[in-house]
Amino acid sequence: MTDRAKTAVICGGTAGVGRATALALAQAGFRVAVIARGEEGLAGTRAELDAAGAVVLAISADVADAEAVDKAADRIEAELGPIEIWVNAAMATVFGPVNKISAAEYKRVTEVTYLGFVHGTLAALRFMEKRNRGTIIQVGSALSYRAIPLQSAYCAAKFAIRGFTDSLRCELIHTNSQVRLTMVQLPAHNTPQFDWSRNKMPKRPQPVPPIHTPEVAARAIVRAATDAPREIWLGRASLQAIIGNMFMPGLLDRMMAKQAWSGQLTGEAADPDQPDNLFQPVAGLHRLEGRFANQAKDKALGLSSATVGRLAVGSLALMTALSVAVVFAIAR
Repeated sequence: MTDRAKTAVICGGTAGVGRATALALAQAGFRVAVIARGEEGLAGTRAELDAAGAVVLAISADVADAEAVDKAADRIEAELGPIEIWVNAAMATVFGPVNKISAAEYKRVTEVTYLGFVHGTLAALRFMEKRNRGTIIQVGSALSYRAIPLQSAYCAAKFAIRGFTDSLRCELIHTNSQVRLTMVQLPAHNTPQFDWSRNKMPKRPQPVPPIHTPEVAARAIVRAATDAPREIWLGRASLQAIIGNMFMPGLLDRMMAKQAWSGQLTGEAADPDQPDNLFQPVAGLHRLEGRFANQAKDKALGLSSATVGRLAVGSLALMTALSVAVVFAIAR
């Protein structure tokens, strides 16, 4: 089967990383289905994919609604053909300290940013398991390993996605399934997230540098769709956060308390009347990039978690050998 006969689905594909991924998959020759809430964003994304010569299907659905996601999957299978790639990338969040976020806001973030991934995964599995093939990609974050202040709702959802994914991966291995499951842990990207997320702070939020273009993430996601490593850790900051948290979480707690609070805020006053996309789509912001284009890098190191593990084992072995050599030298 050639790529042009394959169908890829992107949940949350009308802006930022999701939109960049839809374009990258279209350029790779996939038929592309995009699932998102807003008709305006869907229309713009569909027009861009059409201009790229892609076969595209745009479906309005809220990923928090499991039935709506199931119906979307049924339609995609009927109109575009067998789903081979399913990318879960939809997200919503609230930016602010825990004591400023309501229970209803936590619930909504969880329904979209965590349960939306569960709903998408279940919809994909319904078809993939019958055919015993297909790849599901969870768009994660370094924050699924290392939480930071002011993003408790988002971090909790990303941690939950990683736990759900690890559990499902074990089950697929247990049943000898050929369905592939992979997660891409992203660094900061220049997306509209920081323009349309609900903000409880007096200043406008910003991603923690280094910041990357959405295309950097899209290339890693396409790689995950092709190679399906267990995880891809993208960017120096992700590697540092994930590995650092394994060895010195307490120190990172104190560092984040000191640095990540002010580091996530610009000097600009927040607009208290700024619309946000927590409960409904926002008009005029469904675009690829956010407002940090002058800071965004177009390249990032991406390593599979297995490669990082092998490098760590190799480094440990080298250090052990050097230590033994020093001991022998001293003994002589």
